[in-house]
Amino acid sequence: MMDTTPLRDAYRALLDAAATVADAATVADADADADADADADAGSVPPAGEWNADQILAHVTLVNAVTLAAVALVAAGSSATYDNRVALDPWTLARTIARAGGNAGLRDRVRHQADALCALAGPALGEAELDTPVPTLLLSNGELLVDRPMPLRDLVTGLAEAELPGHTAQLLALLPRSRREPDCSMMN
Repeated sequence: MMDTTPLRDAYRALLDAAATVADAATVADADADADADADADAGSVPPAGEWNADQILAHVTLVNAVTLAAVALVAAGSSATYDNRVALDPWTLARTIARAGGNAGLRDRVRHQADALCALAGPALGEAELDTPVPTLLLSNGELLVDRPMPLRDLVTGLAEAELPGHTAQLLALLPRSRREPDCSMMN
């Protein structure tokens, strides 16, 4: 049995960050109506080539769906594969955003997927299932990261240790500078 506490914590941090960014965007929109200079610190517009908050959340929902499918197939005794390319496709991201109903719907979807994944990957799977090799293809920013079988356990822990924290940081980078945590390393 796998301890899914780190996974739950990573989802909680991601969802907290997504809510904070959504709240900041609402405040920035209200401020922009009152002050034309608000754009200078709006922060919700990503740098060129980066995703906005909805695209990040759509990507996470698609990665979750691929992960849930792999976990469910292994639990059913079937062969599974893991390929994240669908979660990188711009058309699929836009379609997912529309079908979820925007940011609030995406956050709800992530929340429910997190519950399902933690329930299924935690107490429902034994060690042999968690150690099942899953042919895996992982890409990021057009670069191949993984093209080999990985234990199912590593796919799930990879969400908790890398994927979700990375997207949490990506979301927080969208905040206006005035709403970000101070960088203590810069203080003496």
